Amino acid sequence: MSQDRFIILSFDVEEFDLPLEYGLEIPVEEQLATGYAGLKKVEGLLNDASVRTTLYTTAFFAENFAGAIKSLSGHHEIASHTYYHGNFKEQDLLNSRLRLEDITGKSIQGLRMPRMMSVDTAAVASAGYTYNSSINPTWVPGRYNNLSAKKKISYNGKIFILPLSVSPHLRIPLFWLAFKNLPYKIFLKLALTTLKYEGYIHLYFHPWEFTNLQKYRFPTYLKRQDNDVLLNKLQRLIADLSNEGIFIDTAGFIDVHREHLL
Repeated sequence: MSQDRFIILSFDVEEFDLPLEYGLEIPVEEQLATGYAGLKKVEGLLNDASVRTTLYTTAFFAENFAGAIKSLSGHHEIASHTYYHGNFKEQDLLNSRLRLEDITGKSIQGLRMPRMMSVDTAAVASAGYTYNSSINPTWVPGRYNNLSAKKKISYNGKIFILPLSVSPHLRIPLFWLAFKNLPYKIFLKLALTTLKYEGYIHLYFHPWEFTNLQKYRFPTYLKRQDNDVLLNKLQRLIADLSNEGIFIDTAGFIDVHREHLL
């Protein structure tokens, strides 16, 4: 294992509102239940003492499952995913941070916007955050075009910016949809190449991906692999990456690089 390579594994812990994007009805109770069922599915992986993650959690989800989130905060970093996944107001930046701090009893340093929405840096800083992890520096059709964005961690004078990982040169996104749809060996090769080239890799998933999604009538690429098949695939990835670097949460990673970046 290399002691100078870092693996930042993160999850967006949220109510499962994806069907709404495709004109499908899903009650808020089912959104929450699906999100929580997914969290319970990945809990076994999260209990591994060698694996530290960052859980970007909506305050609404945390309010409904406060005990689970507080328990997870004992080993993992809890960060903000704003208040609600389906709508956003600027005051949610501060309100979600304060609510998550109240639930966990710990300082909340980081933010990731739902669906990687753009957000005003000054507003993030004034809401008391240390870092923002809301940039996927690639092109995702219908979502965003961030091909000109920086790929590596940086400091903009107000907060640290930690983009998600993309492959060197071609900027192939290494996010949840790539993991779900690419053959495992191809994804692993891209991940290891990025880890060795950049010195770290920053990945993200959603707990609801690891539930049974087959009943939902949205595109196949969103549910091609799910449930235990995807969970076993993630377990395999964690095992393979653990041979190449150290798992670290986002705040810890920033602390390692703080002096160099400021």
